[in-house]
Formats: sequence, structure tokens, C-alpha cells
Amino acid sequence: MAGPDTRDMNGEKILIVDDDPQQAQMLKKILGLEGWDVRVVTSGLQALEAVRAGEATLVLSDLRMPDLSGYDLFRQVREINPEVLFIIVTAYGTIETAVKALKAGVFDYIQKPINASELIAIFEKAREFRRLRKENVELKQRIREEKRDTTIIGAAPIMDGLMEQVEMAAATDATILIHGESGTGKELVANYVHYHGHRADGPFIKVNCAAIPDNLLEDELFGHERGAFTGAALQRKGRFERAHTGTLFLDEIAELPLHLQVKILRVLQEREFERLGGSDVIRVDVRLIVATNRQLESLVEAGTFREDLFYRINVIPLRIPPLRERREDIPLLANHFLVQAARRNGKGPMTISEEARQILINYAWPGNVRELENAIERAVVLGRGGEIRAEDLSFFRPREPGNDSSQLVEKLLGSGVSLPDLERQYLDAGMRRANGNQSQAAKILGVSRRTLQYRLQKWSQHKGSKKRVSTDDSGAGGI
Repeated sequence: MAGPDTRDMNGEKILIVDDDPQQAQMLKKILGLEGWDVRVVTSGLQALEAVRAGEATLVLSDLRMPDLSGYDLFRQVREINPEVLFIIVTAYGTIETAVKALKAGVFDYIQKPINASELIAIFEKAREFRRLRKENVELKQRIREEKRDTTIIGAAPIMDGLMEQVEMAAATDATILIHGESGTGKELVANYVHYHGHRADGPFIKVNCAAIPDNLLEDELFGHERGAFTGAALQRKGRFERAHTGTLFLDEIAELPLHLQVKILRVLQEREFERLGGSDVIRVDVRLIVATNRQLESLVEAGTFREDLFYRINVIPLRIPPLRERREDIPLLANHFLVQAARRNGKGPMTISEEARQILINYAWPGNVRELENAIERAVVLGRGGEIRAEDLSFFRPREPGNDSSQLVEKLLGSGVSLPDLERQYLDAGMRRANGNQSQAAKILGVSRRTLQYRLQKWSQHKGSKKRVSTDDSGAGGI
């Protein structure tokens, strides 16, 4: 015969209060066999002592006891610790009193003679109630912490203009398109908009469209019905449904395949969709924020992004400037990251030397704020003493302001190379470096594989067209 179940009951402590020791032991045995941590006392006064000592999260008390009735015990327990759930055992003749107790805040009651299955079910319900209440408290605490963590650091004039736009956007429900280079803080702006708007208490669901394979992204966004495909044993809610009454943040939206762009357009227009394999219409109330580090206008022109979707998401455009356009903010950000990194790595208060500060200001920061944060953390970990010095930043090569891609662009503009020729040469160079591997070439060139394939096909057709024209002009049959 198997021994008592020793499942983890999430730290729940049951206190049985009954002046009938025989009944109390019977109840303890029933709950003990289910793995509960049970203690028995035979009076209301003993129960109050146990609650004060933190020895009870769930109380099961007889309604009629000589020293203190179950109802009076409940009222005093609530004053000591309102988090304790109270369950009353009542006889047939005291149902009215039990109902009165429910209205006063008692969690539930069970009637004599006690049925073991009913008793266990009530305690399982109480445990689940406490779990959900705890999760709700933790969620609200996390929301408060995330709201505190949405501070956007910046004193540059360009950031003042951005923050004015962000504040106005947060007060609306309009769809927002955040554009900026990688590492500029697009997700931080999305966080700020959500947690400073009227949907702050609702869910904030994030999806990185580039991180999920195309064949899984539709299910991730819209969910599926049971039996929709092989392995779909249960119904599953998608991100749109989970974001109901809150905000959905779609990062890297440029990577969405065309067939999903159509479905998202419908959600924006009609506020409804169907799960995969389903026919029931799901209506949602969701605020959409999207972000990209690419020029969607050029993708619309190339045919890889729908023009109608672009206009639907470009209601409030927000451009996040790269760090090289707000160099006066570099010392502020560096000090902010320094405090955080020192705390995470168990270091005391730290400072940045003037020479190191100038190196940080003069560096081009192609990885923007994210690169700066990582550089400060590395300097904190590898540095010695309480000051970051110039030698602590030797892991990257400083560059003077302006010594970046803008200089190369200026040279190309003066070279006479046309934009189509430049694109063709850039594609050829990327394919050569990747040894013909399109996936690798796409990463090198900083585009999606679909965009690369489209561009290569366009140039292939262009070459074929030129060959046909040449043949027609010369009259010769050769190439």
C-alpha cells in the first residue's frame, strides 16, 4: 500500500479547529493522505495563537465551539491576517449562519456529515484561489517595477522632441510605428507607451517576428483550435488574443511574410480573426505597436511589404535617433549603466575617468545604446578599482566623430556609381563572401532571405533583358 502523497502544496499550511478530537483527527487523515501539511487544535484561542505565529494559510473550523464560535474566530483571524482563507464546517441547522459568514468573507463552508471528496475539492479550490491571488499581486508589482524601468534617458534636443511625441502617443490608442537602428531602444519606447497609457493594467505582449520561423508565426500570433493540425491536441490562444484589452508589440515587422500581413491588416480594420483550424470569429481590443530597423517604404516599392498595411501602421511614426546623433547623452547613459552594472556584479560605487569619458563620446557606436551598455558592463567586470580608465576600454577601437558610414556615402556620391549598379555590386559581394549561401548572405547584407531572393531575381531578370536587347541589335545569335 502506497504511503501519503508528498506533493508540493505550494507551502500551504492547514489548521483544523474542532473541539471534537475524533472528528479533527479524521479530517487530518483525509487531507494528510492528499499531501497537505495539517495541524489540529481543539479551541478557538489555540487557533488564534497559531495564526499569529504564521502557522496557517487555510483554516477549517467547526462553526459551534464552546469558547469561540467559528464565525467569531473568522472575524478575529481576518484582523490578524486577511490573507488566510477560512472554511467553516456546519450542521444542517446552522446553514443560515454559514451563508451569513460567506457574505462576511468566509471562503466556503462544508456541511456535516463530511464527504471526503467534497472536502478535498474545497481545499483544492482554496489553494488555486490563493495561487491566482498571489500571481495577481506579483503581476501588479511587476507592472509597477516595469513602469519604473521605462525611464528614457536623454537631454539632447532631438530627444526632447521625441519624448514630446511619445507622451502624446501614449495618451491615445492609435497604432504606432517605431523606426530606428538596432540597439537604439525601440522596445523601451514601446514599454513607455504601454505603461504610461490607459492600458497599463492590461497585458503587454511582445513578439519578435524575425525570431520565429514563418511556419510557426501564424500559430504564434493567432492560435489554433484543437485538431487544427497534427499534434494540436488542445486549443491554444495566440498573442493577439492574449493581448486583449492591452498592447501587442510586434518587433521586426518587416520580416512578416505577405500572407500574415493580410491577416494583421484584417485585425487592424475589423478587430477580429479566426484561430487556425477554426471558424468562430474572435473579437479583440488590442493596441498595436510595431517596430523596424528597415525602411518600410522601400520594401513597399520592392513588393515585399503591403502598401495598405504600411499606411495602417504608420499612424504615429516615431523615429529613435542613433547614439551618434545624440552624443551629449552618452555620459548620462554611461553613468546609468555603470550604476546598474556595478550593482549586478557586486562592485561598490564606480566612476569614469575624463579620458575614458572622451573615448566613449568620440566612439561611433554602430550598435547604439545596446553596445554602450555592454561596453560599460565589460569594463566594470574586467576593470580594477573604482574607476573605469581609458585602458579598460581597449577592447574596441575608438573612432572620431564622423568617421563612420556617412563618410563612405559621401565618397560614393562623388564617384559616379549609380544606385542600381551599387546595389548589384553589393549583392554580388555579399554572395561571394557567403560562398553562394543565400541565408548567410542575407545576414551579411542585413536583409531578410526573402528580400535577398527578390533582389537577386530582379537582377537576374534584368540581365536576361539586356542579353535579349543585345542579340536583337546585332542580329547575331551568340551572347
